[in-house]
Amino acid sequence: MPYLVAFLAAACVVLWATPVVKAVGIRSGQLDFPDERKIHRQPMVRLGGVSIFFGNLVALLVLWGAGAFAGLRPEQEYEIWGVTIGGVLFFLIGLADDLFQLSPFSRLAMQFGVAAAAWGVGVRIEFINLPRIGIWPFPAWLSLVITLLWLVGMANAINFMDGLDGLAAGVSGIAAVVMLMVTLLLDRPAAAMLAAALAGACLGFLRYNFNPAQIFMGDGGAYFLGFTLAGIGVIGVAKGVTTLAVALPFFILAVPILDMSAVILKRLARGKSPFHPDKGHLHHRLLKAGLSQRHSVLLIYAMTLWGGSLALALAGLPAGGTYLGGASLVLAGVAWGAWQRHRQRQQSSEDSEVQAEPINSKKD
Repeated sequence: MPYLVAFLAAACVVLWATPVVKAVGIRSGQLDFPDERKIHRQPMVRLGGVSIFFGNLVALLVLWGAGAFAGLRPEQEYEIWGVTIGGVLFFLIGLADDLFQLSPFSRLAMQFGVAAAAWGVGVRIEFINLPRIGIWPFPAWLSLVITLLWLVGMANAINFMDGLDGLAAGVSGIAAVVMLMVTLLLDRPAAAMLAAALAGACLGFLRYNFNPAQIFMGDGGAYFLGFTLAGIGVIGVAKGVTTLAVALPFFILAVPILDMSAVILKRLARGKSPFHPDKGHLHHRLLKAGLSQRHSVLLIYAMTLWGGSLALALAGLPAGGTYLGGASLVLAGVAWGAWQRHRQRQQSSEDSEVQAEPINSKKD
């Protein structure tokens, strides 16, 4: 099966390439140094996105050479090229930021330019299928606006999530697996192969990025993952004619979308720039509540898995309800463990305060 080949090829290449990238990063001094906002306590190479990108690219080239993309209609070929070349350019934007520290506005300007080019070759959200109304096509200007916000927004949402060891790679990997299942269900084989390669690359990278991490993916990796996931959501899911097709990518990627939206709204409400870094992300709040890095990451994994399982059930996947039920049990179990950890920290804090109180005594 081409999907298994894509998955394994990407995973194997990333497993091989990541130590090489790490060694090059150390020699060249491309390190992410700790500060008061960041969680890590020692300098880390931030170029791991290079191996994710390289593994994904090699997997797709293997499929292309084997003729797996043959037989596509011209418009479908343009869509695949739009997502693939767009992913390359988003990776290069992020890599340039990792190396040269670009300004937020220059990054956004380039991202919107690439997303507009992708829209121009067919990576478009063009309609919505409404109950009792049917397919309602968007005017070109509205299609452009919605598509640009989706593509650029998701790239930055994944970048916003890249704050704990293994978080962005794991969330992206779970989302890619769900995208693979949905695109296969909707008979979108080309998009499914993109999703399989992306899932394999994420899994391979987690070998070195899960807590305690040995390397970070950097902006290059995060932008590449976010744009590619968003692009697969457009060409492989949102173009379906089912009533919920447009909503399915949102459910699959709900956690990073809602986290980014909440953080930006909170910053704007405080009169700060949306790009002003702070500790308002979901993972920061979980750490503050007393969870460890691993427990925080696993809880967000479980939330992402639940959102993806909901999408599978809504898409009509056979046994989709069973997947959703299983994901609900996983989420409940991880959430219960998180709650217990929070209560233990509260109790420990209260006990410490009691022990610290001075003991009043009277003289007879």
